[in-house]
Amino acid sequence: MADSKDLLEVHVNVNIPASALTAIVENAKQITGADASGKYRVDTAAMVGEMISRFLAQNDFEGYVQDINNFPDASV
Repeated sequence: MADSKDLLEVHVNVNIPASALTAIVENAKQITGADASGKYRVDTAAMVGEMISRFLAQNDFEGYVQDINNFPDASV
């Protein structure tokens, strides 16, 4: 993964399956656990961003975007 000083935070809309979001929420709740009042204090939106970032780093997103053949036809 790139050095954190070389990373940019980009806010985008991405399409993910509802089941992926459900899995993130369930796993985040399991990891953090409930507080004394039974409430879960986890920022699931931040967790979604973290999971997508990790996936992109582990699956060489940088290499993927460097290949022009992976780009959609911009003339459409």
